[in-house]
Amino acid sequence: MLSNVNIVLGVTGGIAAYKAVDVVSRLKKLGANVDVIMTKSATKFVTPLTFQSLSQNLVTVDMFAEPKKWEVEHISLAQKADIFLVAPATANIIGKIANGIADDMLTTTIMATKAKVIFAPAMNTNMYRNPIFKENMEKLKTLGYEFIKPASGRLACGDYGEGKMAEPADIVEYIKMHFTKRTLLNKKIVVTAGPTIEKIDPVRYITNFSSGKMGYAIAIEAKKRGADVILISGPTNLDKPDGIKVINVNTTIEMLKAIEEYFDEIDVLIKAAAPLDYRPEVVSDKKIKKQDGSLNIKLVRNPDILAYFGKLKKKQILVGFAAETNDVIENAIKKIRNKNLDFIVANDVTVKNAGFRSNTNIATIIDNKGNVNDYPQMSKEELAKIILDRVEELLS
Repeated sequence: MLSNVNIVLGVTGGIAAYKAVDVVSRLKKLGANVDVIMTKSATKFVTPLTFQSLSQNLVTVDMFAEPKKWEVEHISLAQKADIFLVAPATANIIGKIANGIADDMLTTTIMATKAKVIFAPAMNTNMYRNPIFKENMEKLKTLGYEFIKPASGRLACGDYGEGKMAEPADIVEYIKMHFTKRTLLNKKIVVTAGPTIEKIDPVRYITNFSSGKMGYAIAIEAKKRGADVILISGPTNLDKPDGIKVINVNTTIEMLKAIEEYFDEIDVLIKAAAPLDYRPEVVSDKKIKKQDGSLNIKLVRNPDILAYFGKLKKKQILVGFAAETNDVIENAIKKIRNKNLDFIVANDVTVKNAGFRSNTNIATIIDNKGNVNDYPQMSKEELAKIILDRVEELLS
C-alpha cells in the first residue's frame, strides 16, 4: 500500500511520543520508508534507539552532530519526504512553524520541505483551546498544512477533554488517504446513513436497529478518493468523519428535505440509511400515561425517499440498499424497478454478521440490467470500496 513512499516523522516532546513508536511500526508494515527526526525533549520520553530499530534508519536529533554521510541533512530529508508527519505535535512546534522559527533540526527541515506537512496535535485540553494556539493552527491550515483531529478523553495530566493524540491506526489511515488514487475528484456525492426516528410523545419514539456504519464507511472511502462528500445522518453513536460535511437529521421527512437541498447539483446519491417507512399520525405533546388495556397508535406512511428522487433523477447515479429478511433478490429487483435505481446492495439481515450493528456484511449487488453479484463476508470498509468501484464505472 505504501511501498516506495518516503515518510519523514517528526517526534516532539510529549507523553504521546510513545504512540509514535506504533505509528512507525504500522507504516513499515505497509512498506513505507520512514526517517525519524526527534527534538531533544522527545528523547526524554522515548530513546532514539527505539525508533532506529523500528525504522531501520538512523534517527536525527542534533542539528550540529557529526554527519554520518556527506550531505546537508535537513535539506536531504526535506527533499526526500513524500509526506512529512509530526506526531505528536506539541503547541510549541506548531507555534514555531506558524511564526517561521527554525531553531532545531525538526523545525529547519519542516521549513525546507515542499512535501505535505501533517500535524497530529497532542496537548492539555486547555492548551488546545487556547486562542493563541487556535490562531496558530488556523494560520497553518490556510497555508496548506493539515491537522489530524485529536481525540477526547482522559489526558496524561488527569484532565478530561480534547487533546489526546489520535490513535496510531487513525493516523496511518489518514496517511494512506493521501496515496489513494483520487478517482472521484470533482464529483459531488451525498451519502445517507443510520436510522431515522419518529416521535410518539416527548419521551418515546420508534426507530430501527441501523447503526450507520455502512453509510459512514462509504462516505469516508469516497472522501479518500477525492469526492466532495455530504453525509446526511440519522442519530448514531459514530464519530463525525474528518473533512466531511455532516448534516444531522431525525425524521424521514427531514432526511428527504436535506437531500433535496443538494440533489440538483450532485453526481451520486448513495442511500445507505434505513429511514422509517411509517410515523405516528398524532404525536402527543404530553407523555402518554400507561393505563389498563392496550394502547393503539395509528401509523401513517412516510414518503419513500429513493422513489421520490428516482422520479426527479436526470444525470445522477442512484444507489439503494435493501435490508431484507426473506426473498432478498426478488424484493431487491422490485426496488430497482420501482425506484429507478442504477444498482442496489441487498442483504439478509437475519444472517449472522450481515445485519444491523455488525462490523461486517454479506451482500449481493444487483444492477438495473439484471446482473447479480454475490459477495462473501467482509468488512463494511471493504464493501464500501466495491460499491464505489461500481459507481466509478458508471461515472466513466
